Amino acid sequence: MKKFSRRYKNLKSKVQGTVYSPLEALKLLPKIASANFIETVEVHISLGLDPKYSDQQLRSSVVLPKGTGKSIIVAVIADGLQGQNAISAGADIVGYQDLINEIANGKVNFDKLIVPPSVMSSITKLGRILGPKGLMPSPKAGTVTDNLSLAISEFKAGRLEYRVDRTGIVHLPIGKVNFSVQDLLINLSTIKNSIEKKSSYRSPR
Repeated sequence: MKKFSRRYKNLKSKVQGTVYSPLEALKLLPKIASANFIETVEVHISLGLDPKYSDQQLRSSVVLPKGTGKSIIVAVIADGLQGQNAISAGADIVGYQDLINEIANGKVNFDKLIVPPSVMSSITKLGRILGPKGLMPSPKAGTVTDNLSLAISEFKAGRLEYRVDRTGIVHLPIGKVNFSVQDLLINLSTIKNSIEKKSSYRSPR
């Protein structure tokens, strides 16, 4: 029989065996957050989709109005004027062939990779490295764009990519436990609205 820690039992005693509304659940968070660091609040939404069928795949992105509470390291593969614009927009890492070579050699020290469409043909070989990490640029995710400045600012501000996993669930952070309940609720509502626009899913009211 599995044994549970005293901390687990203490936290479980504060959660009733019932279904909470989003607002009720968010109000409960400060009472059960007991780690010695600022914990991330996550949402896991079961959509009932089967992604093995092409018409049930879901991949998109959303900008959280209240941010994620996490600092994002953004890399951009671009040169010339586009590279200069990326630096001015606040990209942490900017390069072209040198950056492509670093990634090809396994150096992936960023959270997001953004490229202009003209670069895609030069980075197809990076798919085997970036793909498993969820970092391969994609137009649907907003990481392949000519408007590098906008993409950089949005990801820095709290733009997140999401996709349905093989069990039909979307997993996303909505902030930190030290966010106000109202800010977490705003981020959660934004995610819900984005998913409903991109799929046939409709959440319970």
